[in-house]
Amino acid sequence: MRAFLVRQLTDDLSGASVESVPMPNPAAGEVLIKVAAAGVNFPDYLITQGKYQLKPDLPFTPGMEVAGVVVECGQGAQRFAPGARVVAGARLGGFAEYVCAPADAVRPIPDGMGDGEAAGFQAAYLTAYVGLVRRGGLRAGEHVLIHGAAGGVGLAAVDLALHLGASVIATASTPQKRAFLQAYGAHHVLAPSGFKDAVKDLTNGQGADVVYDPVGGDVFDESVRSIAFDGRLLVIGFAGGRIADISTNMPLIKGFSVIGVRAGEYGRRFPERGRENLEAIWALAEQGIARPHVHARYPLSATKDALLALTTRTVIGKLALIP
Repeated sequence: MRAFLVRQLTDDLSGASVESVPMPNPAAGEVLIKVAAAGVNFPDYLITQGKYQLKPDLPFTPGMEVAGVVVECGQGAQRFAPGARVVAGARLGGFAEYVCAPADAVRPIPDGMGDGEAAGFQAAYLTAYVGLVRRGGLRAGEHVLIHGAAGGVGLAAVDLALHLGASVIATASTPQKRAFLQAYGAHHVLAPSGFKDAVKDLTNGQGADVVYDPVGGDVFDESVRSIAFDGRLLVIGFAGGRIADISTNMPLIKGFSVIGVRAGEYGRRFPERGRENLEAIWALAEQGIARPHVHARYPLSATKDALLALTTRTVIGKLALIP
């Protein structure tokens, strides 16, 4: 089969290419899936450079979420019959024509959901759910400031926050992204710099109750000045490149919390809550409430192009690889 193999960690992906590799065989408790689509996430890009928390041994194939069809079941994994359309979450291996996944990380694709949408759903919506619900405690009527709102995890957060009844203030880097967010239903849409005064005006001088920040850097710095007393500033990631610092007198004086969000690790640390989180987001998908948006689809041969596209700030929603 073909797979995108990383043999060397480089900033320009020169150490990775699509190669012919042996087909995987499902071990006990695993299913073999013919990949119809793989979601492309920013951590997939970071891991090719050695800049993500997970640092696998070389060589490896990135790709943490796939949609496809069950081909074969390992011993004890017969809950899915061959031919079933499924989605699977894994930490590695998705950028390939076939992948093995633990049966307990596999679930059926809801009726009416396409392969690209299914492949790009779980990581983004799980991050949004753990951030806004589990860690942020977002309530109906509160103001939530969502940065990078047109990206994969940002758009999922907009979707979930609207469903929860919050007032959504979204920021995005280009006029095209801001126009998309307005049409999508965000209550207010701002540029990602100089937003402090607008946020204060929109919240009657109080500031945002919850800030959802996958960007970091200058955006985080300005968010500190835009948050309400007793607010929750959620650290989702650092897509902007710079990891911000904060003087501890700021959360003391303003009475807000800075909260780290690692959705996958949260589920590993608290397995029962992790299962509840997955049930919650997939229920939204089955009810048609969640609306994953696929910006573009790339063939496996263009995996480098897909990963580099994540750095251009032009992607709205998610990208999908189609082997």
